[in-house]
Amino acid sequence: MRADAAHNLELVLRTGARLLADDPSVSIAAIAAAAGVDRRTVYRRFASREDLLAAVYRARYDAVEEVIAAARLREAPVGVALHRYVEGIIEVNHRWPVETFRMLSEKTIRDRREGFIAEVEHFLRRATEEGLLREDLPQGWIGAVLPSLLLRAAEDLPELSAAQAADVVVDTLINGFGVGAPDRRAAFR
Repeated sequence: MRADAAHNLELVLRTGARLLADDPSVSIAAIAAAAGVDRRTVYRRFASREDLLAAVYRARYDAVEEVIAAARLREAPVGVALHRYVEGIIEVNHRWPVETFRMLSEKTIRDRREGFIAEVEHFLRRATEEGLLREDLPQGWIGAVLPSLLLRAAEDLPELSAAQAADVVVDTLINGFGVGAPDRRAAFR
């Protein structure tokens, strides 16, 4: 693919992600206009709005996959891996703000999502076994809460860099779900 074509594709996908996050029914013409490209350019690449939407979701999941690989959730020290993962996913949420639940009926998207969830759950079990996270919480609770924290950080802390927002999320996890001092936890019971 030529460099200008690759640039236009990235621009269309990122613009599409942003506009689709605001309005799931946005048209290809509106996405093309906002991206500054001719709508025929978009239609040459995508036969339908659904094809464009699927490409946006694939791009988001490609980015998530890269974050999981870079975080080294199975090999890196848990604190380092946690921060890398959180920072990376916040950045993905900034770049690709679409909600993937709209595409869960597509088997390949659903399968990829389930793989990501399994990998993060495995990591969270490791973090618990190594004493970073509390073991007295219901199974799966941290994994259920983490995506909401990541989304809230991306949307509600725009003045912070992804690294700074990750600091907030990790601090929330460690101090909210962390092992901590037993007497501090007892004060809330």
